[in-house]
Amino acid sequence: MKTIDSLGDLAGKKVLVRSDLNVPLDGTTITDDGRVRASVPTIEKLLAAGAAVIVTAHLGRPKGEPEAKYSLAPAAARLAELLGKPVTLADDLVGPSAKAVTDALEPGQVAMLENVRFDARETSKVDEERQALAAELAAFADAFVSDGFGVVHRKQASVYDVAQVLPAAAGTLVEKEVVSLGKAVTDPARPYAVVLGGSKVSDKLGVIANLLTKADRLLIGGGMVFTFLAAKGYEVGTSLLEADQIDTVKGYLKTAEENGVEIVLPTDIVAADKFAADADALVVAADAIPADRMGLDIGPDSAALFASKLADAKTIVWNGPMGVFEMEAFAAGTKAVAQAMIDSDGFSVVGGGDSAAAVRLLGFDEAGFGHISTGGGASLELLEGKVLPGLAVLED
Repeated sequence: MKTIDSLGDLAGKKVLVRSDLNVPLDGTTITDDGRVRASVPTIEKLLAAGAAVIVTAHLGRPKGEPEAKYSLAPAAARLAELLGKPVTLADDLVGPSAKAVTDALEPGQVAMLENVRFDARETSKVDEERQALAAELAAFADAFVSDGFGVVHRKQASVYDVAQVLPAAAGTLVEKEVVSLGKAVTDPARPYAVVLGGSKVSDKLGVIANLLTKADRLLIGGGMVFTFLAAKGYEVGTSLLEADQIDTVKGYLKTAEENGVEIVLPTDIVAADKFAADADALVVAADAIPADRMGLDIGPDSAALFASKLADAKTIVWNGPMGVFEMEAFAAGTKAVAQAMIDSDGFSVVGGGDSAAAVRLLGFDEAGFGHISTGGGASLELLEGKVLPGLAVLED
């Protein structure tokens, strides 16, 4: 994979950087700036090389046209604070403001284009439409650096097509992500344990199928666990259940047994009378969830069990929380997994998305983990063994 060093002397050149600044907002306030912070090292490396940096990124899911609530203004302001220098935000993506801002940009300066998804061509399924936008973006710069790991699994104009127009390379974040996740994907130190959570089994079908040929242990929690419990014939009450996946899960359990892969399911569940922070909650056996209650976290015995299964692991990958961690009453399982990863001597990867958000929200020291990914979907697809278009286009 081509890196920034492969681009040669960048002094006096303009470099278009695709960052991932898709941060959660409360109004215009960023509630988790992890992705903005993760974008800084690449930008600083380019500035140190004498380049002018033009950042392009998306935020939220606008419908292919400008929406004020999805403006990158909060991200630009936070990036400026972290860099200690102004970040000029254009009023548009490839229009008059973008042209004026990029024309005026000097070496050592940073500009940001407005949300790339304000243009419907960014995510178009029509190659020619994406290529047209890519050509307009490329006109602003001399080189392209792909540093938005959270979007490298997408064939989008600012990720894939522009890399075919300009001299292109991976940024330091993408490089780090590929190396770190590669340790788990290609030749993991063993025992290799994977913790999967989140709401739906259907979101992780490909990952589970792939891991049943590679991992030593799969620890299952979160909303998806209830489909596994149902597959074993247990009552799951009003818990989240994908009934149409029960047969698929039965197949997974059978394949795991045949392959010698240990699937670890909770032994107890925190069951509540409603989905609310003030719900009446009690701990019940995993095979005895009351018909009128929903499981919202793994129980304390399960948390201890999961921790014991991670204690000797040499590689740990975690994707998806164990419960509704945003509510204190249902955060204990997720806390236990995070702490077990920190206590382990193995190489640990937090697979982006809600898992990464949980680490920060629950106050864990990020330095305690081997790697915290910035891309939930991209991490999953790498674990699934897929070819990611935004990475393939950067290969030597």
